[in-house]
Amino acid sequence: MADESVRYPGLIVPVGHVEPVPRRVRGTVGGRIAFDTRRALYVWERRPYPQFSIPVEDLVDGTLVDEGHSEQRGAGSARRHSLRVGSELRAGAAWVWADDAPEPLHGTVRFEWVALDSWFEEDELVFVHPRSPYARVDTRRSSSSVRVEVDGVVLADAPHCVKLFETGLPTRYYLDPPYVDLTRLRPTDTVSSCPYKGTTSGYWSFDSEVGAHEDIAWAYDHPTNQVDGVAGMITFYNERVDLYVDGALLPRAT
Repeated sequence: MADESVRYPGLIVPVGHVEPVPRRVRGTVGGRIAFDTRRALYVWERRPYPQFSIPVEDLVDGTLVDEGHSEQRGAGSARRHSLRVGSELRAGAAWVWADDAPEPLHGTVRFEWVALDSWFEEDELVFVHPRSPYARVDTRRSSSSVRVEVDGVVLADAPHCVKLFETGLPTRYYLDPPYVDLTRLRPTDTVSSCPYKGTTSGYWSFDSEVGAHEDIAWAYDHPTNQVDGVAGMITFYNERVDLYVDGALLPRAT
């Protein structure tokens, strides 16, 4: 079987790429609107996903305070600023692009995602980072059987699954809970969020005689509507378990 690490589509957008965002984008700090724009740009500082760059003219309550520090940001050099919104001051929150950045970015500012309290596309919250216009996430019901083992212990054995295909990532195999041996798994408090799939409802670890395997499985009880086909199902990290699909052991993804 081909190496699992090359059995899914790769990322095609180069670092430094810029595209217009055909959506209204807003950000808030302390309950106030920092910016409100219909002229945002996608900018890829790294390949997996873009960031929003906002015209400085579209700041509402937000004021930028130059911190006197510049560095390379993938698409070009940028100068670091604090963001002041009312009585709130968020240090290191913003990067104003310099002249060596692509021309469309001139006069725009790229905010650190966590420096704002919330981000909106139109009237819907966006989590973690912007969704790439070049990425897809799809689910498909499949008659492929799936068996999961760790240190020789069978943790799941399912006659069918739902396959989740996400651009740039290995296929994930979601299983109905009755086919997962939850008596062997240890629930954890881990929570993660994904802009495409939503926020997890559970993570599980496994303690074998060899050692602890932390957070190797997870579930979305209430995923986004794009992937509601995996609601309430459990999947395992291909990278951390022995995964058999239709009886064939898949090489661990990298």
